[in-house]
Amino acid sequence: MQDIRVSLITVTYNAESTIERCIQSVIAQNYQNVEYIVIDGASTDSTLQIINRYAQYIKIIISEPDKGMYDALNKGIKLATGDITGILNADDYFASDDILAHVATAFMDPKTDILYGNLDFVDQNETIIRKWRTRAYKRRDFDWGWMPAHPTFYCRKSLFNSLGDYSLEYGTAADYELMLRFMHKTKVNAYFLDKVMVRMQCGGMSNKSPINRINAWKFDLKAMRNNGIGLPLIALIMKPLRKLGQYF
Repeated sequence: MQDIRVSLITVTYNAESTIERCIQSVIAQNYQNVEYIVIDGASTDSTLQIINRYAQYIKIIISEPDKGMYDALNKGIKLATGDITGILNADDYFASDDILAHVATAFMDPKTDILYGNLDFVDQNETIIRKWRTRAYKRRDFDWGWMPAHPTFYCRKSLFNSLGDYSLEYGTAADYELMLRFMHKTKVNAYFLDKVMVRMQCGGMSNKSPINRINAWKFDLKAMRNNGIGLPLIALIMKPLRKLGQYF
């Protein structure tokens, strides 16, 4: 299993309050064959100083201006040399120390192209306030507003080489569009890891204001239309409604 190399990418910008927790959760993983890449967007706070404290555990550290999160992710993907590529956002952290071991085990099966799992949303005190629980992917799930939790999304590096990386044309929906392109349009084999993989601190880019939310819907609709969703308006309505089940 250790022969499977996992490239893990963390993108940061002014994340001094959370980046250390993120990095420490990576260091704590009991799977060793990990290539950790941190792409910082020229932070102006102490983020980079904190990152450099852990430089011995990080294969690549870059700090330079970028065009946003997905541009930075694309930089990391191009630098990644592992068999498998995944992300861990600066505000997020692994839910346990065996996550990457489970990921590597799943990808030992050559039929596994993509993996995703469950997610907890937490507040600043790390109290769980929402639970994203999903299921094994079935064909046409995307047509009904379903999507996997992007912070739990891992795939073979070869998919980026053949299908492309994150498109900046879709704004905050670039992650949704990529998963649509990989899983719905191209129909690769996906594996559901029925385990909480990541704890994600609330406050996503698309939810900061009503205007951002409207723009996110526009980008979602564009992604649906360009990736073969049969009835995109129905999918657009169902997508946010699915979040209601995450509260408890």
